[in-house]
Amino acid sequence: MADLDSIVDDLRAEGDALDALVADLTDQQWSTPTPAEGWTVAHQIGHLSWTDNVAAQTTLGAAGDTAAAAEFDVALKQAWSDPMGFVDTAAEEESRDPHLLATWRSRRHAMTDALVAVPAGNKIPWFGPPMSAASMATARLMETWAHGQDVADALGVVLEPTERIKGVAHIGVRTRDFAYALNQQTPPAEPFRVELTSPGGELWTWGPEDAAQRVTGSAADFCRLVTQRAHRDDLDVTAVGADAEHWLTIAQAFAGPPGSGRPKQ
Repeated sequence: MADLDSIVDDLRAEGDALDALVADLTDQQWSTPTPAEGWTVAHQIGHLSWTDNVAAQTTLGAAGDTAAAAEFDVALKQAWSDPMGFVDTAAEEESRDPHLLATWRSRRHAMTDALVAVPAGNKIPWFGPPMSAASMATARLMETWAHGQDVADALGVVLEPTERIKGVAHIGVRTRDFAYALNQQTPPAEPFRVELTSPGGELWTWGPEDAAQRVTGSAADFCRLVTQRAHRDDLDVTAVGADAEHWLTIAQAFAGPPGSGRPKQ
């Protein structure tokens, strides 16, 4: 993957693009239901706002801010007290913020500023295993992009994919074994070859060239698949090999329990 500064630049740009999409919405539009059951546009932005804030606190903690680290510990304990409901609860609470957009702007900027200040080699505590600043930035990029798709779908807007989705695709590939574990399955021992065509026509690749199990297709569609923003049958993603085919039925780049995905269009 690219270096930290480049990933953070992509994260900032993705946040700005979503910000521009919602900046001029009416109150009625903020209340528009999105494909995530029970979530409006306000819930989507509220979720990002809450998570970006928690990410900022733990990242500041990794850089030596003990007060911020303590705030993250509180959020972590609250999450584990309601592991199946804390995400919805936080989204609901944040969605009622009368200054939601301004709050999200402040929090996401604090997060990206914190990410580039983490000393090299320091790991950032999170709800799962600790991660590097580059991995945290990539994860936040993935989630910002994915929830941006939900907002765009709700508003009837077609978003043109950008080269920034390489980070989303990367985390989608790297979480292969994580998806198997979430589904209580044993991942294949051998690596897969993944070849995806970027929005700009470049070929992005992962894994050995001679791998028997392969996934090819559109990078944008692969990103929609691993974030479960579209049904597999509606996407230009092809598998060669039974193991690769099965992976595409359970692929999941985000944390939490396996989702139900989207219905076929």
